[in-house]
Amino acid sequence: MTLKNTSRWIVLFGAILIQICIGAVYSWSLFNEPLIMKHGWNKNDVVFTFSIVIFVFAFTTIFSGRLQDKIGPKRVSLIGGIIYGVGLMLTSTATSVFQLYIYYGVVAGIGIGFCYVCPLSTCIKWFPDKKGLITGITVGAFGFGSLIFKSVIQYLLDSKGVSETFLYLGIIYLLLIVIGSQFLKLPPKDYFSRDTKVNDNVEENNYTVSEMIKTKTFPILWIMYLLGTMSGLLVIGLAKDIGVQLAGLEPNVAANAVAIIALFNASGRLIWGALSDKLGRIRVILMLFVITSVSMFYMSFVTLNYISFFVTVASITFCFGGFLAVFPTITGDLYGMKNLGANYGIVYQAYGISALVGPIIASNTGSLIVTFLIAGILSVVGIFLTFTIKNPRKDLNIVNA
Repeated sequence: MTLKNTSRWIVLFGAILIQICIGAVYSWSLFNEPLIMKHGWNKNDVVFTFSIVIFVFAFTTIFSGRLQDKIGPKRVSLIGGIIYGVGLMLTSTATSVFQLYIYYGVVAGIGIGFCYVCPLSTCIKWFPDKKGLITGITVGAFGFGSLIFKSVIQYLLDSKGVSETFLYLGIIYLLLIVIGSQFLKLPPKDYFSRDTKVNDNVEENNYTVSEMIKTKTFPILWIMYLLGTMSGLLVIGLAKDIGVQLAGLEPNVAANAVAIIALFNASGRLIWGALSDKLGRIRVILMLFVITSVSMFYMSFVTLNYISFFVTVASITFCFGGFLAVFPTITGDLYGMKNLGANYGIVYQAYGISALVGPIIASNTGSLIVTFLIAGILSVVGIFLTFTIKNPRKDLNIVNA
């Protein structure tokens, strides 16, 4: 193995370490009941914390993406790790819902946002010959975070209580992210020219943020991302309720969906990311929308049972992971690698908005079936939008590569 290959795999190790820590945010459902039991807070208020942290972390990527393009991923991820850890430590002192929103939703959310873009954009630049696969591995680590830390969190909750759990997790995440950030570095300026597997024009036509948002493709891409992630976020946030209300399962049985979600969310990122290198980004996105829409319509019109509940949850979260793996890559394909951190930070806002749109639809309809029907229709809209994507970069073919 060459020195070049050795160094880039070390970078990937650091990226995975960071992503696993911040990906533990998907374990939020484990905290709902303990917080309600200790403080007597309203369930909906506590659950809404998850929407806040997702929105804040996505919004923060606008700034962290630009910043890491200027001062480097190591410093930005280091700052993010410290903010994330401190946010969790502060959460351990929360005595009101408002403090919970500020400490966990805002402070920890900002920390996650600082960390998230750095491993992703850095690894894509190190692996221009395997962009889909490496993106899948990187964001897949984010998906696996909840699965890896689930047992740790549950042990701490049972032995230490909810407040001390936040304290210990803050310390653990801070230390691990600080270590992981030390491995993040950008490739040499002549790295692309030394990789014969990469298109010679890969660094040409690098769009700035202002140039990107003026292209006709950008709003279509942004809306597709929003529509694609909405169904997944709905199912992740309501999985237990779906099992109880629509499948008639006992609460403890329906809770097993948390592990299913973590497994298929993470594996979807890896598998779909790799497939996009073989089949093309647009073809994969089309497949993701088709599977998602069929699954959402199935939950809307068919009475669920034990098997169909877990199958539909698995298929939707499997595709959800795929959307999160393919869109960073297609952003680089369309708008270049040089400003990927800043550009994807803007595109990623669609994900943050979808975290709010889904719950708004659910609260206004008051029915899971109607909510899923609407989500299915919106996924069909996404199918049609895939046929309207045009590549502003004439030197690359995103459909076939």
